[in-house]
Amino acid sequence: MSEEQEDGAYYLQQVTITEESEGDYQYEEIPADDDISIPEGDESLENIVKTIEQRNEDLKAAAEENDLVLVQPVCQRGEVIDDFLRNFLIKMGMMKTLDCFQIEWYEMLQKGLLKLQNVGFVPDVYAQNQLLENEVKNLKKDLENCKIATNTAVETLVKLRKERDFHRMHHKRVAQEKNKLINDIKRLKKHYESFEPTLSKIKEKYNTAIKQKMLTSLEKDRALVQVSGLQATLRAIECGWNLPGAMTSGNKGHNECKKDGPSQRALAEARALAEAKEDKHHCDPPDDSTKQLDSEFPVDTRVNPYLAQMKGSPSNLLRSGGCKLTKTLKVHELAVSCLALHPRKQILVTGSDERLWKMWSIPNGDIIMTGEGHGDWLSGCCFHPSGNMLATTSGDKTVKIWDFAKVECAFTFTGHLHAVWGCSWHSCGDFIASCSMDNTVKIWDINSKRCRQTLRGHVDSVNSVEFLPFSNTLLTSAADKTISLWDARTGLCAQTFFGHLHSCNDATFNLKGDTVVSCDSYGILKLWDVRKVAIMLSVDAGPHPGNQVIFHPSGQLVVMASNDGTVKILDLPSGQLYSLSGHEDAVQCVLFDHKGEYVVSGGSDGTIRLWT
Repeated sequence: MSEEQEDGAYYLQQVTITEESEGDYQYEEIPADDDISIPEGDESLENIVKTIEQRNEDLKAAAEENDLVLVQPVCQRGEVIDDFLRNFLIKMGMMKTLDCFQIEWYEMLQKGLLKLQNVGFVPDVYAQNQLLENEVKNLKKDLENCKIATNTAVETLVKLRKERDFHRMHHKRVAQEKNKLINDIKRLKKHYESFEPTLSKIKEKYNTAIKQKMLTSLEKDRALVQVSGLQATLRAIECGWNLPGAMTSGNKGHNECKKDGPSQRALAEARALAEAKEDKHHCDPPDDSTKQLDSEFPVDTRVNPYLAQMKGSPSNLLRSGGCKLTKTLKVHELAVSCLALHPRKQILVTGSDERLWKMWSIPNGDIIMTGEGHGDWLSGCCFHPSGNMLATTSGDKTVKIWDFAKVECAFTFTGHLHAVWGCSWHSCGDFIASCSMDNTVKIWDINSKRCRQTLRGHVDSVNSVEFLPFSNTLLTSAADKTISLWDARTGLCAQTFFGHLHSCNDATFNLKGDTVVSCDSYGILKLWDVRKVAIMLSVDAGPHPGNQVIFHPSGQLVVMASNDGTVKILDLPSGQLYSLSGHEDAVQCVLFDHKGEYVVSGGSDGTIRLWT
């Protein structure tokens, strides 16, 4: 209001603007004003530069004047006391006091008791102090943040320095190792170069030794032939034979032989004798003295005395797969490849890839005996029916018979051309059958110590062989995917079972002899009816191979050693399949005790485990 009084009153006035024709307006031409025009005669370069600089200075001066005109000082009014109080109360959070102040302030304004002219402003010092306080608080906050950031930066810097020092040391160490390796390689190269002449000399000596060995072998063979011929000639002379080259004297009435050397006929006879010895080891007809020692196969009319065990039944826990691991024995350093239980005692034999077998007392696990003599890994073992002897088979192509009374290897059967996989005793104890990778099965006579029969019919490796108890029937399984029944007396194949799609690893009879179970390299279990020559049941326990399969004495359970490290239990009445886990590697062999109360398993982890 005071400003209006000073400037006077303002009034509105109506003004009328008439439209005029633009055609009557006279335009004037304005000449172009060239600010930097140069008078004639002064067109030198220096004058032009001076004129341009002067023009720039004029433009700067004009711009400064405009800035002075545009920039006007802004006056700052002081804060009114009531606003100051309101802001202070809000800042301190005193809202009730603020409400009381507002009520009383506006009541006094309405009643006219308060004049705004007398209120006044807050002195600048207070406002400035408040602003400074706020600025100080903000600066303190910024200072704290800067301190935190500085500490973080210092920690990061220290960490980076440590990492830098570590990487420097690592780099130096790597460089030192690199230089050391380079020096070692250079030294080894020099060392190797120094050995090259020696190696060449050794190779020459080796070649010379091989040649000498070959020549020596030829001389040896020639000498052996000559010796054999001389021996044959001497025998002929002793027997009074007339040989070519002998001189006959009618006056003396007796024969005299030349001593110039063996004749061609004598050499032929020596060769014939050598061939006869070789044929003797390959199951050719023996001489009369050997035939007298041959054992006779018993008749097939005997009854199996163990059939009474089939009347019993396995325990419910065993049938439901509830067996528990009760004992673990570390018996070998390498894989356990075979197991055999004594016919009457709680004695177990284990065979291993260590080329030896061990005899243990179970279940306490005390070692009784160790047998060593094979030249390669053991593949099978079997107790003699009397329990006095043990037969073992090996990858060295032999079958060894161990006599416990003499505590030694009684004799060794050699005749297989490849590794022997397993063996089985005849119930009479006079014969033992062995199967081999050479596709054959051989029946050995213990008394005459010779091969009585060689069973040929499989076209691939024969993996298992077993005599039917108290019978002359043999059961074999082979890698040609078949199972065969043989007559041990004649060596003829009686029946062949077809049905497996993969290599058959093992097969066995039940006690009654009317059922056969087999497993193959894909873990397929098959039960066969011997009388009908048909499959009764097929169960997939794979995909891992089944290594061995056995019947429970009752014939109601089948147990298989699996390559996946488990023991598979098949309950035949229900068809349920269970697994017992505990081995750390493949399970190679399994067997039941005589009463069928617990299972013994051997694995590639070198342990045997008892499950009850």
